[in-house]
Amino acid sequence: MGYLSTRFDRRRFLLASASLAAEAGVAGTAGAQGYGQAFKVDSDEGRPVANMRLPGEIVGEIPSLRGVTYVGAADAATTLYEFFDYNCPYCRKAAADMASLTESDPALRIGLVNNPILAVQSAQAAKVALAIQRKLGSAAAWSLYRTLLAKPGKIDGPTTLQAAAKLGVPSAEIESIADSEEVRLALKAQMRMAADLGLSATPSYVLGNTGLLGHPGPKALARMVAATRRCDQIAC
Repeated sequence: MGYLSTRFDRRRFLLASASLAAEAGVAGTAGAQGYGQAFKVDSDEGRPVANMRLPGEIVGEIPSLRGVTYVGAADAATTLYEFFDYNCPYCRKAAADMASLTESDPALRIGLVNNPILAVQSAQAAKVALAIQRKLGSAAAWSLYRTLLAKPGKIDGPTTLQAAAKLGVPSAEIESIADSEEVRLALKAQMRMAADLGLSATPSYVLGNTGLLGHPGPKALARMVAATRRCDQIAC
């Protein structure tokens, strides 16, 4: 019996999830306090957005991560990566804004990277989402992401399994994939990438070689994308 079903062994899952976070070397926070600004950019509310220059050699490894959900053309010149947690309240707003960005900017590609640092339940949800991505691809995983982040309340394994089953894959099969070594390693690698880049807030973004901590809003993100296209940095 897998531990992601409604009958899962809670103690086993807590141990497994804690072990995964320890292996990835992360400890989460929803804030971005203590970070400065490599570029002077403001959020949609006019507040400074914490940002930092990132090592290009590490950023260059993001496309090779397994299990990243992509939305938009594969040959798009600009890719915006969101590192998120299913139980981050700010990620709920970000999910709606990611959808509006893809609709308004067809030349933009978005990559969704799991970073479940806020709760054990977030790791449960991420593993189920990775199972859907592995089985059905990015379109289905994008649909699940939007569905889950539109829901109120805590998102956990059983909740995610219930939503994922509506995509046409039996829950037992989803659970089996979610419990696989392949999914465990994919999630570990995604969390390790976030840690290596110093993305300790959720959501965080990578645009070019810049990391953004916290959600600046869709207009601010659109301005940064446009600047990146003009001068290869988030502010020209």
